[in-house]
Amino acid sequence: MITNLKKLSQLLHLDLANQSVYDQLQDFPLLVPKSFAAKIKPNDKNDPLLLQVLPQKSELETVPGFGIDPIWEREHSPVTGLIHKYHGRVLLLATNICAVNCRFCFRRHLQEKITDWQKVFSYIKDDPSINEVILSGGDPLMLKPKELQNIMDRLAVIPHVKRIRIHSRVPIVMPERITAKLIKSKIPVVLVVHCNHSNEISPAVVKALKLLCQQNITIFNQSVLLKGVNDSSQTLIALSERLFDAGVTPYYLHILDKVKGAAHFYVDIKRAKRIYLEMQKKLSGYLMPKLVVEVKGRKKHL
Repeated sequence: MITNLKKLSQLLHLDLANQSVYDQLQDFPLLVPKSFAAKIKPNDKNDPLLLQVLPQKSELETVPGFGIDPIWEREHSPVTGLIHKYHGRVLLLATNICAVNCRFCFRRHLQEKITDWQKVFSYIKDDPSINEVILSGGDPLMLKPKELQNIMDRLAVIPHVKRIRIHSRVPIVMPERITAKLIKSKIPVVLVVHCNHSNEISPAVVKALKLLCQQNITIFNQSVLLKGVNDSSQTLIALSERLFDAGVTPYYLHILDKVKGAAHFYVDIKRAKRIYLEMQKKLSGYLMPKLVVEVKGRKKHL
């Protein structure tokens, strides 16, 4: 793991050091897997992968409308680490550990996790309307394999739970962690990976994704529309094509959640719709992710 600017600067042959800003962002520090850093183009301060992980001065700005809980998760948390916003499914913050600290992360200020698993399982058992459990965090694939297996086994024996969904950045940013035994379940598993740019999809990532596909795991991708990273139809078209070649279905393209510290990434809805229209002109329908924005209580399709 790369956790300091000096090391990243040396790797990329760039002067990235700005210690005064870096010191002020230690509540959400630099964290980049070496395998992800290896995909960043050297000598390019505007590389789209670098911009996703590099702490910047703009994160210190206070922008009206950008807060610490942009999608109102605390209002829908009946048990610590469990979020119940939508009918039929609950989301579990299985860990607060991530493989990478994405600078646009909507949970960067609320790095919570489950503290009482018995309460969580009891809540799910007592509500027969819950048919899908989403493991998130943090990143659930950063759990120790035995811990992950224990959670999945306990969910699988609840009669009304039909499937488990895992949200993870690991196959994209740390593909070396993916093994044939990492995800094993007695009920169907859906994996939603998070990839924002086609440059993130290296041969090692493709290999990891193919390995997961071979285990009958359905894989979707969700992206965030990020200014300076992927805010062009050409870039997003290339991403959809590359994902599909790797066995992944484009699923969601999110308008940025308005989290404090990430306003410099924001692409307004009007411009997002123009980009999306250009994508529709050039992509087959099955390659088009759904353009969505989080509004209170639901995802709104645009």
